[in-house]
Amino acid sequence: MGYRKTSLANSEFYHIYNRGNSRQKIFFDDGDYQRFIKLLFICNSIKQVNFRDDIIEKKIDAWDFDRGETIVSIGAWVLMPNHFHIYITFTSPEEGLRGENNISIFMRKLCTAYSKYINTKYNRTGSLFEGKFKSVHITDDVQAKYLFSYIHLNPVKLFQKDWKEVGIKNKDEAIKFLDTYKWSSYKDYLEGDRVENKILDRKSFPKYFSTKKDFQNEIFEWFQTFSPKKVFGEKN
Repeated sequence: MGYRKTSLANSEFYHIYNRGNSRQKIFFDDGDYQRFIKLLFICNSIKQVNFRDDIIEKKIDAWDFDRGETIVSIGAWVLMPNHFHIYITFTSPEEGLRGENNISIFMRKLCTAYSKYINTKYNRTGSLFEGKFKSVHITDDVQAKYLFSYIHLNPVKLFQKDWKEVGIKNKDEAIKFLDTYKWSSYKDYLEGDRVENKILDRKSFPKYFSTKKDFQNEIFEWFQTFSPKKVFGEKN
């Protein structure tokens, strides 16, 4: 999927993603995943947030942070060892800070905060991510449903490396693996009672699946029926 060629527009839907510089890992242990997930929540705020000052020093749980007004709506997300995917939109009557749109503001806050955390924790320097975040404009329901499935099935690659090329060989085992994978919104759509569910703003997105069973079944069907080339006109 390509680099964004046009500005991100109000009330439109986007697939946002980025990976580690030179395809290197960006998550090294569970603490790193947890920090990024918490930043997904607290950086989505009109407030200027500093994790150490506003969370650690005040000795509060990040999930109890009073964000106030949010700047974007997140419909799905997944973290992988060297990259992440977010399904996102925003609705704002005013232009963002310094002419930036809300998605750019949110991603700058998120990636800057996480990069500082990683560089400090591991005593490293240099860019953590491979340039600016990438985006794909989602223009119809076919793209949207495929992307929703693509994001939530992404961790299957850790279970079966060639699943995107040859298909999922054992659906039941793949489901068992996804049921235990903590670093995506998959469990939030199945269970709905995790604290991480606070990241999502479902009302801003179409209701793609009527029941939990439909969600689990149809995300597999959508991915098996379509491909990135068919949906986005690009290679996998």
